[in-house]
Amino acid sequence: MTLDAVLARIDDDLPQALDRLMELLRIPSISTDPAYKPDCARAADWLVADLQALGFDAASRPTPGHPMVVAHGGDGTGRHLLFYGHYDVQPVDPLTLWDRDPFDPQVETTAKGRVIRGRGSSDDKGQLMTFLEACRAWKAVHGTLPGKLTIFLEGEEESGSPSLIPFMKENAAELTADLALICDTGLFEDAVPAITTMLRGLCKTEFTLKAANRDLHSGMYGGLARNPIHVLTRILSGLHDDQGRVQVPGFYDDVAELPDSLRQQWQSLAFDHAKYLGDVGLSVPSGESDRTPLEMIWSRPTAEVNGIWGGYTGAGFKTVLPSEANAKVSFRLVSAQDPQKIIPAFRAWAESQLPDDCEIIWHDAVEGSPASVMEIGDPAFELARQALTDEWGRSAAFVGAGGSIPIAGYFKSILGMDAMLIGFGRDDDNIHSPNEKYDLECFHKGIRSWARVLARLA
Repeated sequence: MTLDAVLARIDDDLPQALDRLMELLRIPSISTDPAYKPDCARAADWLVADLQALGFDAASRPTPGHPMVVAHGGDGTGRHLLFYGHYDVQPVDPLTLWDRDPFDPQVETTAKGRVIRGRGSSDDKGQLMTFLEACRAWKAVHGTLPGKLTIFLEGEEESGSPSLIPFMKENAAELTADLALICDTGLFEDAVPAITTMLRGLCKTEFTLKAANRDLHSGMYGGLARNPIHVLTRILSGLHDDQGRVQVPGFYDDVAELPDSLRQQWQSLAFDHAKYLGDVGLSVPSGESDRTPLEMIWSRPTAEVNGIWGGYTGAGFKTVLPSEANAKVSFRLVSAQDPQKIIPAFRAWAESQLPDDCEIIWHDAVEGSPASVMEIGDPAFELARQALTDEWGRSAAFVGAGGSIPIAGYFKSILGMDAMLIGFGRDDDNIHSPNEKYDLECFHKGIRSWARVLARLA
């Protein structure tokens, strides 16, 4: 039997696949609200039953928080693949902004096509079910699951994943596979199928710059006493040079240059940075002047001032020299940059510029997460890219992500395996917002995409 038979089965079974998704979407599995704890358990049990019906050895595994769903199946041959998704969803507030009950999902016709409307339709139940439905079609046609599969579904992703790291460490031998698959991302610019191969890390620090032992009258002390806001803003204004490069010594030591092949692929995407900035009321790219816009948001590190305050900020005016000023600074990390090196280097750089009578009080420990960079030299990545290209009729791309998806890093640091991030969401899916939706086309083609990927990998 051929892949064509599996794809035909997916097409024929789409109404039933949609019914199953709707059933899962009706379960209000809001992980952050204790009132919905029974519903999270119910969602986990629903998935266990569905996986068992597909022939998986599946179970709901207890944690101090919400259950993990772990399942094993397949014939044990070929590359061992682990699929990760999460069944919990965001709260629905404010409810008044929803056009319908968030947990009464429906298919709606919009100007852009038919969509599945409901909380979790895109993030992440709809995406999760694309993989399970691909397995279902494969089983129906071939009588067995494709290759050797482990399914790992979390119930706390939307509430910080407090149970995830302990669970992964305690069950590392069981969860370790050759490659992890994650379906919690999207298409590039809503149209180009994409595999995310690099994710920036993050570290941050908060501090107070102190001078006098109390606020001072600006008429009595102005011009004579140090103003901490002046000192703080002078230091922070020197964080970048005129070309946008970060001035902390050693900041770029562990930053690798983008391979030419990947740079050319990104250039072929013809990213419209003018529209990207225009959508938020801006027009001129900032950052490193010798880098392309996609490089700056995917493969280059950043230093950002996220908050700054000091003195009197209430209504009216209070003419004081404040005794202290405060700031929050964060760094997006790439390549092999280490939070344990970046934060101490920034602190030393800032303190080296302090004038007399000033000191900095640091308020947090040195912590953060490094970047995740996948080994795209693994033939599996090119095979998956070809599979996506075949389904969508457009050349699939290896892309980066400016933010962080912690689970990908945990697969690397805890289980020692790379992750392949493939998703079918669109920018207007309203994830985490009222009226969340998932395009019916993305659900359908997502199932077909996974069938093609599994055919090539398993």
